[in-house]
Amino acid sequence: MWERACSLPFKIKQNQLALEAAIMELTLWVEQRGSAEVAGNVRGALDTISKNKNFMNLTLTVLMTPE
Repeated sequence: MWERACSLPFKIKQNQLALEAAIMELTLWVEQRGSAEVAGNVRGALDTISKNKNFMNLTLTVLMTPE
């Protein structure tokens, strides 16, 4: 049970990073078609994910460390 509880946040993080990559690909596609404003807005939202990566990594490390 403990292993499942620890792997859940890791899987959530993996999904978040995969979504970030997919959205960035779409952002580049939109930007190439002349919607720089939309692309800029998306990049601003994606910046939040980037800012939280270190915190998430540290938290996952702590959660997965046996007591």
